[in-house]
Amino acid sequence: MGILEKIAEIEKEISRTQKNKATEYHLGLLKAKLAKYRAQLLEPSKSAGAKGEGFDVMKSGDARVALIGFPSVGKSTFLSLMTSTESESASYEFTTLTCIPGVIEYKGANIQLLDLPGIIEGAAQGKGRGRQVIAVARTADVVIMMLDATKGDVQRELLEKELESVGIRLNRTKPNIYFKPKKGGGLSYNSTVPLTHCSEKLVQLILHEYKIFNAEVLFREDSTPDEFIDVIVGNRVYMPCLYVYNKVDQISMEEVDRLARRPHSVVISCGMKLNLDYLLETLWEYLALICIYTKKRGERPDFNDAIIMRRGASVEHVCHRIHRTLASQFKYALVWGTSTKYSPQRVGLTHIMEHEDVIQIVKK
Repeated sequence: MGILEKIAEIEKEISRTQKNKATEYHLGLLKAKLAKYRAQLLEPSKSAGAKGEGFDVMKSGDARVALIGFPSVGKSTFLSLMTSTESESASYEFTTLTCIPGVIEYKGANIQLLDLPGIIEGAAQGKGRGRQVIAVARTADVVIMMLDATKGDVQRELLEKELESVGIRLNRTKPNIYFKPKKGGGLSYNSTVPLTHCSEKLVQLILHEYKIFNAEVLFREDSTPDEFIDVIVGNRVYMPCLYVYNKVDQISMEEVDRLARRPHSVVISCGMKLNLDYLLETLWEYLALICIYTKKRGERPDFNDAIIMRRGASVEHVCHRIHRTLASQFKYALVWGTSTKYSPQRVGLTHIMEHEDVIQIVKK
């Protein structure tokens, strides 16, 4: 029996098993087996075949956004509208067959946008070019999931299931579980909160499935068996996702209103160029980027050339971005902006910068 057959068998058994107190150990074990087989499926095959056309694109710019969706939802049209890149678009499916990069220039930042080929059902098992598409999506900072507003919620559910099965967790944070395998001493199990989903016996059974018999486990939140398996496997990617509903000009206002009110959702129309500005603003928030302007002594700030950093960046990060030796020669910095109590404020390397702050660095 091949891996795909084993996965299908386990999925059938999970759907057949009624969820109650008596079956939670059985379900936990099945989920652990399922995660193990899926990990094997995603490992590259040992036999290197003939080299095909290159697929991945070198990371460039200040952030990377992956554009994924089913065929013919308007991804290529969106790329052409947002960037100066022309991606072939037509009314038939699978117009895009490889990864097409473009650059969105917004607030002085260069955001790399990757138009990935349409994902089809079964992509995680390697159907279409699903495995390669998903591998590129894992390297992005934000995923834009392009959906057809006329198709209801079917596309969203199928795409989430495909991404979930390859370890991409959308709009979720990493489980707060401490896990460390040891050489000996058996299982050390503890929790700082009451647990309703996991027990010591279940944790032990899941670990045994992965041939781990000695480990330290500390639950700092009430996590599910799925989240514990994610921590053991360790290669999960947690990333923000924007659900973008295209073709809203073809549905009723009530339906547009319903979709727009859903969390992490934006409604647009590429055909009529509706709401694209709001989408860019929302994308900027999800990427958590900030602009920082520099100033020389006795001169006005340079507002034409911003330094683009991630939210939470310190003065030290700014120094490293300007020049790698600057932090070692740093004496102090003067900062104007919302991160200070008064302007200018004299700060050290650990001061956290905010959007549109102005900085003047004084060397020793």
